[in-house]
Amino acid sequence: MAHSRRPAAAAERRTFLKRAGLGALTPLAFAAQASAAEWTPAEKANVQLVTDFCASWSTRDLAQVVQRFAGTGVYRMSETTPPVTGHAGLTERLGSWMRSSDRIVFEILATFATGPIVINHRIDRFESKTRPLTWEGVGVFFVKDGKIQEWSDYTIRVVRPG
Repeated sequence: MAHSRRPAAAAERRTFLKRAGLGALTPLAFAAQASAAEWTPAEKANVQLVTDFCASWSTRDLAQVVQRFAGTGVYRMSETTPPVTGHAGLTERLGSWMRSSDRIVFEILATFATGPIVINHRIDRFESKTRPLTWEGVGVFFVKDGKIQEWSDYTIRVVRPG
């Protein structure tokens, strides 16, 4: 008795198409779930720490800024800048901006958090008579034990008036 391959082939195609369709929809389901998920208490605390850290720049007081940054923390100013370590490294890298700016504002446009990672899209404005600067970018922060352990900024655009 001869067996026809057609019904089996058609069934395999239907199974394939169902699975492929479900496979294509799966990322959308996860994306919708992820965007609707509430932050955990730890994530809320991490976001608050990073938000307070960004706000502390407006004081133009490095003591206020570094208190939220781990003593052994690592900071990378941009994707092309070598990292610096600790309060001394942060002060060395950013102290001149503090001193030369009449006003500093970190405007947070959006924030995403998962676990110990906080990502924010910001516009940082350093208002100065000598070297004004507006920087737009994304900051990635790794928080551990209530301190920023790592901070890396990635530049979208820089505007230097004049």
